[in-house]
Amino acid sequence: MPPLSPSLSPPARTRIKICGLTRSEDVDAAVAAGADAIGFVFYARSPRAVTPGQAAELARRLPPFVTPVGLFVNAPPAEIADACERIPTLLLQFHGDETADQCDAAGRPYLRAARVAPGFDLLNFARSFPAAQALLLDAHVEGYGGGGKVFDWSLIPADAPAPVVLSGGLNPANVTDGIARVRPCAVDVSSGVEVAKGIKDAVLMRRFCEAVRVADARLAAATPAGPAA
Repeated sequence: MPPLSPSLSPPARTRIKICGLTRSEDVDAAVAAGADAIGFVFYARSPRAVTPGQAAELARRLPPFVTPVGLFVNAPPAEIADACERIPTLLLQFHGDETADQCDAAGRPYLRAARVAPGFDLLNFARSFPAAQALLLDAHVEGYGGGGKVFDWSLIPADAPAPVVLSGGLNPANVTDGIARVRPCAVDVSSGVEVAKGIKDAVLMRRFCEAVRVADARLAAATPAGPAA
């Protein structure tokens, strides 16, 4: 995934991550739809879990400039190292209780997931993970992951000090509004483009990516043009 811009200055194009892929045909369809990043879940308790070996096979299908992302939940360092060795371009995503030192110890660029709920201090959380490429904002539910739930986007402060990836219950019907309200550098979808857990729908993935492009076009049209040269 290209370097992410701060949420206060949204990029000309919102990046798209489709997560929880388990099948080669879904990887191909996600790439064809326009995904910038493909997420593989390395958390055995998830119904979307894949092994590092399976993920490596799927990642070989990715063309240049489409980034593989590995989602980990309190994983031992050896497990992370194994996935990184098998997928040299892997971007890490920490979704558990990892500290900044544990995230940094992996020696790879990473996203840090935050579970947003009333009272959550995003500014303090961001300061705790200064090396994170971006903060992935998800709903706070029992266990780990957002459970396909949308959280209250008004809880995201406008002055977030780090780039923001919007996640949690996104789908083709609501992602345009989410981008308009939050102005994230990227969006992350999983259950919102599925027909079953871990089984993606090519049509829904295409509609999701099209909805992101609609949001970007609307934001561009609403942005005042600069002075003429």
